[in-house]
Amino acid sequence: MLGIAQDGGVPHVGCAKPCCASARASGTSLGPACLAVRDRQNGAVVLVEATPAIESQLARLGVRQGNPVDAVLITHAHVGHYLGLAHFGREVAATRALPVWGTERLVGFLEKNGPWSQLTALGQIAPRRIEPEVPFEPLPGLVVTAITVPHRDELSDTVAFKIRGERRTVLFVPDVDAWHERPELLEKLLDGVDLAFLDGTFWDGRELPGRNLNEIPHPPMVDTMHRLAERAKARPGTLRFIHLNHTNPALRDPEIRRRIEAAGFAVAQEGERHPL
Repeated sequence: MLGIAQDGGVPHVGCAKPCCASARASGTSLGPACLAVRDRQNGAVVLVEATPAIESQLARLGVRQGNPVDAVLITHAHVGHYLGLAHFGREVAATRALPVWGTERLVGFLEKNGPWSQLTALGQIAPRRIEPEVPFEPLPGLVVTAITVPHRDELSDTVAFKIRGERRTVLFVPDVDAWHERPELLEKLLDGVDLAFLDGTFWDGRELPGRNLNEIPHPPMVDTMHRLAERAKARPGTLRFIHLNHTNPALRDPEIRRRIEAAGFAVAQEGERHPL
């Protein structure tokens, strides 16, 4: 796990509240939600999301000359999920034919809009089109299935990823608008999954006074915990929240953290590792 915060990370640009002021004072830094899958036999790496914090996140894996990873998967075109692709351009890493997997709409956006279109024109990234519900292999033996989820789709559609290795299947769903919009979706996403990383943007929605959350909808953690209470008790620690907004008290309130863990859930931690 390379990052657990919402798109802007922690501390957050333009935030002078105690949550970010204390982070700046202490040197605390959390990157946007991102994970990597590494083949321990040959060292190949798949990066899931290319965030604005891509350099520091990739540094956790060790620095490689040339292409820093072997493939990239992108869930959607919001700033915390794809802006890091710019670092693959000739001004920075100058990668060569790096496979970048996304839906038809996402790939079309990259091919038609700069600076991403320059990356494709120069052959620095090689877009690969994903068809939802159709498994693909970004690395031999690593099977990924994209599942469409409702989200603000201004520039592209949005997917979650089911990532299946030899022994376990992991769900990665950093963004979704609301579970009630598609009542069957949560069950579908969790079917056959051993470990799930779930949208935990907001705790209960009250942490952003003055903001219209209808403009930035996400299922509150308390709602997800209510819906998945029985699963969490039966399989404690396998439902882990990511994509936490900088204002989310679950990042820093020990009482809320105890409540989450007592219910069988967890907040993911940067650097945690799980075998597939």
